[in-house]
Amino acid sequence: MTHDRPALGILLMLGFCIVAPVGDAIAKLLSTTVSLGELLLARFAIQAVVLIPIVALTGRDWRMDGRVLRLTMLRTGLHIAGIGCMVAALRFLPLADAIAIAFVMPFIMLILGKYVLGEEVGMRRLLACVLGFVGTLLVVQPSFAAVGWPALLPLAVALIFALFILTTRQIAKQTDPIGLQAVSGVMACVVLAPALWLGNRAGLPELSLTAPGAHENTLLVAIGLTGTLAHLLMTWSLRYAPSATLAPMQYLEIPVATAVGWLVFRDLPNQMATIGICITVGSGIYIILREQAIARRQAAQAS
Repeated sequence: MTHDRPALGILLMLGFCIVAPVGDAIAKLLSTTVSLGELLLARFAIQAVVLIPIVALTGRDWRMDGRVLRLTMLRTGLHIAGIGCMVAALRFLPLADAIAIAFVMPFIMLILGKYVLGEEVGMRRLLACVLGFVGTLLVVQPSFAAVGWPALLPLAVALIFALFILTTRQIAKQTDPIGLQAVSGVMACVVLAPALWLGNRAGLPELSLTAPGAHENTLLVAIGLTGTLAHLLMTWSLRYAPSATLAPMQYLEIPVATAVGWLVFRDLPNQMATIGICITVGSGIYIILREQAIARRQAAQAS
């Protein structure tokens, strides 16, 4: 049994908050020279190539029964769609803006919990959701004025990954995280490879096959490695610290994305987007802290 080591868990989550925006920046660099289908195939193929040997060498369990297998297929489809929407959004939006808009996900999770799973959600948390949405709209508005509907793609990312997390929760206790990701990588390749072949024959630009140069190949390998590493850092962080401890730290991804966006693309959020980011972060952290307080109260009553 793994004992809690909060300092190590926080350090690993900090690693995630640094690696994930770097991966998004690489995707943004590639999005203008490599088709979306080719980028996605490279992302998941490298995930499979990296994790399958780990599963084999460590004897981890990767086998799944019918229900878990079906949910894993759904989870893989959501993962492909979520990454695809984010890559498409990054073609048009500054890195920090796209990530900040996608951070509406905690609010969507709360709403889904209330109306889909029947979980009890108090008025203060609902008001925080409303305020968080307002903050997100302040980030969306200038981007929407500049680029139109693609500014809404991070909202789709938030919804898709909210469903992704809900699906993951259904199978988390019945699967090994690394085995699950290895299987998901293989499943994604089984879907993407024939889709890319057919799309290329049909002349679809987003599913075209190109002959990337050395620079693009290096970036394709990098996006696969950073995506895999980011997921493993998050998974390992949850082994050593409770999710309630780590959840507020995930918002560090926004300032890191702002720094990476400025360093690589010289992009910075405008004044309205900055205000919206602050509102969204504040509302999200309030919801997380409120969830922690309720959990502590329930634990005290149970004891």
